Amino acid sequence: MSQFYYSFNNYLRQKFNSRVQRISLNAGFNCPNRDGTIGSKGCYFCNEKGFVSIDNPNVTIEEQIETAFSLFQKRFKTNKFIAYFQNASNTYASVERLHAIYDKIRKYKEFVGLSISTRPDCIDEEKLDMISSYNDKYDVWIEYGLQSIHEGTLEFINRRHTFRQFQEAVELTAKRNIKTAAHIILGLPHETKKDMNQTADALARLGINGIKMHTFHVLKNTEFHRMYRQEKISLPSEQEYVEMACDFLERLHPECVIMRLVSNARDEFLVAPFWMNRKQKVLREIEAEFNKRNTRQGFCLLKR
Repeated sequence: MSQFYYSFNNYLRQKFNSRVQRISLNAGFNCPNRDGTIGSKGCYFCNEKGFVSIDNPNVTIEEQIETAFSLFQKRFKTNKFIAYFQNASNTYASVERLHAIYDKIRKYKEFVGLSISTRPDCIDEEKLDMISSYNDKYDVWIEYGLQSIHEGTLEFINRRHTFRQFQEAVELTAKRNIKTAAHIILGLPHETKKDMNQTADALARLGINGIKMHTFHVLKNTEFHRMYRQEKISLPSEQEYVEMACDFLERLHPECVIMRLVSNARDEFLVAPFWMNRKQKVLREIEAEFNKRNTRQGFCLLKR
């Protein structure tokens, strides 16, 4: 457990008094930015094969769950799990279909949490009302992809939603006592330290419950892969990311859960930077940087 930031493991141990393991699930959802509804190219950084554990939607949810139980119960000696619907946009379907899919976790007493990854433009009040029905039994999170608050950046990476849509989604979600998390990317092309810090400040004001931080990286067969080959974009160094991450964390509320601090990708799909897959080393360097600064998560807020 880090003394410098509020990790997801720390949060889970405090809440459940034991180790809790997330299980990534592929329910076969699509994305409106890929199926032609609002776009067909997708986000320029996105290649799901680069980070998902199961890229075959024909494997049933039950098969995915039971395989993961068998693996993690032996490896981590735990019987508490979070169902994490990860692939694509996991609220991009009818309420009836979503309810039927999420309900599959009710068969298993081992689940204590439900986490749903989606886009802020794939949610509405009816869906949120349905998702809030899981609050009585599960620790429920909705993780919204944001990446940056800056409209120019969102346009450049082809997100095809606005920061205002993200704000509205967070506000509607919070009204139903569902926890919200934001995915952000540090080191995006053309973003300055000031830009990234402004994203942190905005998320702190919104009262977001959790953050997933990613370093800007390039995966094969993406639009950014093409730009990288043409030397149109550059990537942060390991030390640059360490400093960006510390700057960002210093601006978040101390009780904002850091669900991920260093992203990783499958080696066969990662173009660059390779340092990001040395996760434990990067985490140690972030802690060393905090120690050098004599700061921690929330430091800037506490100074005010």
